[in-house]
Amino acid sequence: MLSPTRTRGMLLASGAAIAGLLVGGLSAGVSHAADHEACRPDGLYKTPGVDVPYCSVYDTAGREKMGADHQRRVIGYFTGWRTGKNGQPAYLVNNIPWDKVTHINYAFAHVGSDNKISVGADGATNEATGMTWPGVAGAEMDPALPYKGHFNLLTKFKKQHPDVKTLVSVGGWAETGGYFGADGKRVGSGGFYTMATNADGSVNQAGIDTFAESAVAFVKKYGFNGVDIDYEYPTSMKDAGNPLDWPTANARRAGLVKGYDALLKTLRQKLDTAGAADGKHYMLTVAAPSSGYLLRGMETFQMQQYLDYVNIMSYDLHGAWNEYVGPNASLFDDGKDGELAAAGVYGSQQYGGLGYLNTDWAYHYFRGSMPAGRINIGLPYYTRGHKNVQGGTDGLWGKAAATSCPAGSGLAKCGDGAVGIDNLWHDKDDNGNESPAGSNPMWHAKNLEKGIVGDYVGQYGFPANTTLTGTYARKYDSTLVAPWLWNAQKKVFLSTEDEQSVAAKADYVVDRGIGGTMVWEMAGDYGWNAAKGQYEMGSTLTSLMYDKFKAASPYGAKKAGATALPTRAVDIRTEFTEFKLGDSNYPITPKIKITNNTGTALPGGTEFQFDYATSAPDNASDQSGFGTKVISSGHTGNNVGGLKGDFHRVSLKLPAWQSLAPGASVDLAFNYYLPVSTPSNWTVNISGTTYALAGDLARGTTVGEPGGGSTPPTTPPTTPPTTPPTTPPGGTCTNPAYVAGQIYTGGSVVSHKGHNWKAQWWTQNEEPGTTGEWGVWKDQGAC
Repeated sequence: MLSPTRTRGMLLASGAAIAGLLVGGLSAGVSHAADHEACRPDGLYKTPGVDVPYCSVYDTAGREKMGADHQRRVIGYFTGWRTGKNGQPAYLVNNIPWDKVTHINYAFAHVGSDNKISVGADGATNEATGMTWPGVAGAEMDPALPYKGHFNLLTKFKKQHPDVKTLVSVGGWAETGGYFGADGKRVGSGGFYTMATNADGSVNQAGIDTFAESAVAFVKKYGFNGVDIDYEYPTSMKDAGNPLDWPTANARRAGLVKGYDALLKTLRQKLDTAGAADGKHYMLTVAAPSSGYLLRGMETFQMQQYLDYVNIMSYDLHGAWNEYVGPNASLFDDGKDGELAAAGVYGSQQYGGLGYLNTDWAYHYFRGSMPAGRINIGLPYYTRGHKNVQGGTDGLWGKAAATSCPAGSGLAKCGDGAVGIDNLWHDKDDNGNESPAGSNPMWHAKNLEKGIVGDYVGQYGFPANTTLTGTYARKYDSTLVAPWLWNAQKKVFLSTEDEQSVAAKADYVVDRGIGGTMVWEMAGDYGWNAAKGQYEMGSTLTSLMYDKFKAASPYGAKKAGATALPTRAVDIRTEFTEFKLGDSNYPITPKIKITNNTGTALPGGTEFQFDYATSAPDNASDQSGFGTKVISSGHTGNNVGGLKGDFHRVSLKLPAWQSLAPGASVDLAFNYYLPVSTPSNWTVNISGTTYALAGDLARGTTVGEPGGGSTPPTTPPTTPPTTPPTTPPGGTCTNPAYVAGQIYTGGSVVSHKGHNWKAQWWTQNEEPGTTGEWGVWKDQGAC
């Protein structure tokens, strides 16, 4: 139905009831809500008014429950197209090492032309819901299920391994902006781009609602534990993602991030609501870019708050989309990256000499806004590579320029990708021609390394008497943590992974408290077949990670660093806005909008502090007279061998002449030079007391008024504040007028727009008349 790989990324350019108090309120079952809140992961958004059953998935420290021998995640992408029906080796559900993994992401569903989630029409040839594999031991269908295919087997095996969770992944490189029809041809429907963003750049909320509702129904129908969004890519960087999608995507660049944010918020809310009804928490995750280039066009990745965790696609960092020969997925920078050197990154004082094409940089980008345990680093079980490599050390950091680029690549200049026996898992263009990429499963790379021609080569179009030219010598760079194969005779460079590099990455995960690893894709792992004398599909690398993780300490569950946030929080909102688009977004100069939603005026000189990720150098500043300065640095100098700390701490103060009244906002122009995710761990000092900010969604924090103790008032004030409300009071009604920003508790009655309204639970900044039939405010009739 598809080309063999359908790869996900080819063209990279390089205990308190806080949730109830913070984001909506407790539902009628207060004790149950409090119990569930004790299990909510730190920083995870909770849908207002919904009693989300977090404890079905998380423990009381907010850590995911994955089984006694799984302290960290091992997430494997299982692709639907390796069915064996095309004569090539099959990788079916029964081939998954179920006892070694914690999560399985099925790849891929897509966004249909009707904006609903789909895996195509049901039928005997549908790999997800209709296909069967007669005579294959372990692949027998469960007759009790109303569907067949991979989904039947996933459900069947999950019954035997109840600690393993399954998620349906939507999108991918080939199906972000379209999908493949029954005839195998791609339908350029617009996919995520048009479902989430209108032609004028505005949010397509109707399309998002349709998709989210269908996704909820889909996971319930097929027994999945959640949804994984693989949108490649909602960035404002021009010509990002699949070239087939550029005409649609480029016209919408200005609105893609807003559409992505709205999509994930809506999915989170609808999954939370369904989970409350079903008594189980449904998960929402994404596959996220790791390239500093792509992330520069994604603002501050503010949608992280809606995600159970993020899977970093920390691979495809170098490949045949350009001429620079380097590792597919190095763990660290070595200060010699040819692509970064050509761009002047190492010599730039503003960049701080930080190399941003490596896993460690990408991890620290997300660590700036998320607990380490809600982050998983990606590992490729496939190679990338070039031919005709010139210069470098055994090819590393050499160049391989192509004389012409593959048809349909959209590239005017590209790299000379490896082909033939060095490109077993290649894509094909629309004319059926091989796309040069050096893409191979690791089991084939291991055979090349050992000089073995596997008996499977005929299934990929090679003659049975195929011989290898030259030798493929294994090389390894311990600074990068990157192995590769170098064929000096052919000048072929293939970037690989093996036991040494995967063990080092697993140790990195354990040492830093990271949630775990994500693998693209499971079918690339290898095992030795002694009877045949060759490597084949296996579970060597997955088993290695399982062994490393099973005795590890629990992952890091707190967003803050060594210094804990205050337990008392106030509702002062901070938002990063007005980002420039694409290549204009350098230096990165958004506005920070600070809104005082408390009932207390903030005097001039009020100090705010926050952390931002060490993925950017410690030279942030402002251009608005707020005295922004870095007061502690988590890392200085280059990042050869890895970034040392997670955060830089920043201080800024309201100008002495500028107070901030209740309900008022102020903007300042912020300035930094490499991408960071949403700065977090905010504090504000008001009249000598330091408070956290409600927007950090921190566990164990109680939101109240400054100076008013650790709990909110039990009754609303009987008179309006001296500053005018942002919404006019309701006519001649005698109940106190609703005031935006004021805290209300269950039973409070207000008047608003000619009606009386009764609060069903604690609320703030939810306007009566806008919360719907099942919302916090109940209409008590006209007054």
